[in-house]
Amino acid sequence: MVLRLSAVLASAVLFFFGTGMSALPALTWLAPLPVLLLAARTRWAPALGFVAYLLGTANSWAFQLRSHDVPMVPAGLIINIGGSITFALVVWVFRHHLTRGRPVLASLAAPALWTGLLYLVSLVNPMGVSGTFANDVADVPVVMQTVAVAGMWGVEFLVLYVPAAIAALVSAPGRSTAVVALVLVGVALGGGVVRLSGDDGPVRKVAAIATNQKHWAPDVATSEARDLVATYVREIEGLPAGVDTVVLPEGTVGSAEANPSALVEPLRRVAGERELDIVVGYVHRAERAKYNYALVFPSDGGQPLTYLKHHDSTSPPGRDLLVRATDGVAICADVNQPDPIRDYAAAGTTLLLVPASDETENGWQHSRTLLIRGVEHGQATVWSARTGTLMIADGHGRVTADANTGGPGPVTTIVADVPVGPGATPYTRLGDWFAWLCLVLTLGGLLAGRLPLGRQTMRAAETGRSASE
Repeated sequence: MVLRLSAVLASAVLFFFGTGMSALPALTWLAPLPVLLLAARTRWAPALGFVAYLLGTANSWAFQLRSHDVPMVPAGLIINIGGSITFALVVWVFRHHLTRGRPVLASLAAPALWTGLLYLVSLVNPMGVSGTFANDVADVPVVMQTVAVAGMWGVEFLVLYVPAAIAALVSAPGRSTAVVALVLVGVALGGGVVRLSGDDGPVRKVAAIATNQKHWAPDVATSEARDLVATYVREIEGLPAGVDTVVLPEGTVGSAEANPSALVEPLRRVAGERELDIVVGYVHRAERAKYNYALVFPSDGGQPLTYLKHHDSTSPPGRDLLVRATDGVAICADVNQPDPIRDYAAAGTTLLLVPASDETENGWQHSRTLLIRGVEHGQATVWSARTGTLMIADGHGRVTADANTGGPGPVTTIVADVPVGPGATPYTRLGDWFAWLCLVLTLGGLLAGRLPLGRQTMRAAETGRSASE
C-alpha cells in the first residue's frame, strides 16, 4: 500500500510541475515513470495512473474556475477527466503487454495509444488541441525538430516512450528493449542536432507590441480606443531602425464601420513613414455578426489587407489565406488546428504573423502552440497576445525574444533579429502519417495479445501476480 501511494504521489507531483501553464520540461519526461514502474506489480496500476494524472491537473484548476475560454464546466472537466482516463488506458496497455512477456511492445504501444487517441480528439474537437506534452517541452529545440517530420504527434510519442522504455527495462531487463530505445531516441535527438546545425535563412528585424491593459476591442469611436491607437503609433514610431514588420494583438479595437478612419489613417501613415508592415487585430461589429479580422497595413502606406479568422466559436469563419510576399497571417486559435498554417507553408511562406488574445496564465502555453506549428512547417513566428505573452522565434523553434504583458507601462514591446524559416517540411507534405502509424501499432499490439504465451510470458505473469498479492 505504501509503495502504491508513493508512486501515485510522485507521478502526481511530477505531472503538476511538468505540465500545464508553466511546465518544467525535465519533469515532463519523468511524470509517468513512477506509475509505470508499478504496472507489472499490481493490477491496480491503471486506477493509480488515473488518480495520479487527475491530481496533476490541479495545476490548471484555478485557471479553469475563472476562465472564459476553458471554463471548468464543461471544458475543464472534459480535459482533466478525459486525460486521466487516457493515461489510465496507457498504463493498462503497458501492463497488458509487459505481463505477457512483450516488453518492447509494451514500451511502444503505451505511447502509441496516447498519441493515437489525442490525434482522434484533434479531429473531432472544433477548437483543436493545445496544452499537451508537446507544449510542455516546446522550449527544448533539439526535441522539437521531430515535429518537422512527424508533427506534434512525434513529440507526444517520445515524451511517453522514454519513461515507458525505462519502466520496461526495469521490470523485464532485455537487450531488445534497450536497443530499440537507443535507436529511436538516438534518431530523434540526432536528427534534431543535425537540423539545428544547418544554415539559417535570411534575417528579418521584427517586433511585437501589446497593451498592458485588459482592453478587448474597445469601440474606435471612444476616447479609450483612440488613446490606445495613439499609444501604439507612438511606440511604432520609436522602434529601432530596420524593423520591417510589427504585430499588434487580436481585438485591438472594434467598430461598426468596415474601415474606421480613426484606426486606418493613423496606422496607414506610420506604416508608410516607417516603411514597415503593421498587422493588427480588428473586430468589425456588423448588424448581424461579429467578424474577427487581422488587418495588414503595407509599408507603402496603402489600404489595409484583410484576413478573417478561420477558427472562431463566436464569429463567422474565414476561408482565405493572406500571403504578403513570404509572410502569412493567422489569428490566435487558428494555431490550434493544422490549417491554415500547413496551407501557408504549402503556399511558400516562411514567416507567420499572429495577433492573439489570451487569459494571462495560459499565455506562455498558447504561444508555444504557435512555436510547434512553426517548426512543423518551417516557419519563423511572431506572436503578439493581449493579456498574455509576446514571442518571436525562428523556424527551428529557437525563441529569440519573449515577454509577458501586464507591466507598469502602457505597452510591452519586443524586437528581435530572426532568421526566417526554411519553409515547407516533410510533415507539410506527408501530413499526419505518424499519428496513423500510432493507431495501427495500438490495434496491432492488442491483436498480438491473442498469440500464445511463451516461457518469458509465463515468468512475467507469475511475477506480476505474486507481487500484487
